[in-house]
Amino acid sequence: MSDPVLDFVLIASFIAALAAAAYFKTLDSGLGGDARVPMIAGVIAGALFCFFGNAIVIGIILTIAALYVRLTGRESEPADGMILGAMTGACAAIPLAFQEDHALLRFAQCVLAGAIAGYGITFGLTHVRDKSRQIIIDAITMLAAILGAWLPATLPLRERATAIAVAATIPLLIIATVFKQWPVIRGELRHEAALGVIDDEDVRVTAHPLLRIGRGGWHDKGAHREFVRIANKIALRKRQQRGRAEEIARLYQLEVIKLRMQLQDMTRIDRAMRASHDEAG
Repeated sequence: MSDPVLDFVLIASFIAALAAAAYFKTLDSGLGGDARVPMIAGVIAGALFCFFGNAIVIGIILTIAALYVRLTGRESEPADGMILGAMTGACAAIPLAFQEDHALLRFAQCVLAGAIAGYGITFGLTHVRDKSRQIIIDAITMLAAILGAWLPATLPLRERATAIAVAATIPLLIIATVFKQWPVIRGELRHEAALGVIDDEDVRVTAHPLLRIGRGGWHDKGAHREFVRIANKIALRKRQQRGRAEEIARLYQLEVIKLRMQLQDMTRIDRAMRASHDEAG
């Protein structure tokens, strides 16, 4: 019989690790609002798994949950979809902890399938414009999620080791995504610097995954982190508007213009604060 206390400790620790990885990615502590629907969907899915708990059902239901989250949430990147999908999977394991003999194995199955479903569904939304191709991507995602739910049961490891390995791997993948995107974001911000929106000296400390966490030469550390969040949002919106229909691309461009104005205002205020501090010192 599985130990429910251990199950809940692992689930809570995994959700906390996901939240930490999400904060490292975005420097935004607002994950709770985005995660509310996925977590509720996960608990509902877990209740269904108590009656139908094989890999095929897990993969299908968590893919449907990811579709629902995609249609009701804000537009995001595939890595964000993976975070929310993994959180859906973790919450799906909660009802199973009360009655399953293999709750840790179910946790690994749900989390892996949920992460795959969340990533694939969001990838289809952000990278594919044709509806028929999106449906194909979603179908492939469902098959991949089923395979993800099946994989943990085939590993030659104890269930506890399998669950811990899955719980450790997904947050590390999210962190790795931040470093992978670093050159792309730096390129977008260099373009912003060429337009005069930000200073050249701000490009590196805004794009670098580690340097952006600090003060970056700013007077106010909190203001610098907000600057980083807005700058990264500009880089994201510029990538998302490419290949879009003209009317959609125009909406993205309007948002980018508003965000640029915010950055310029923040830069101007921080310069004034630094100058005032230097005069006082």
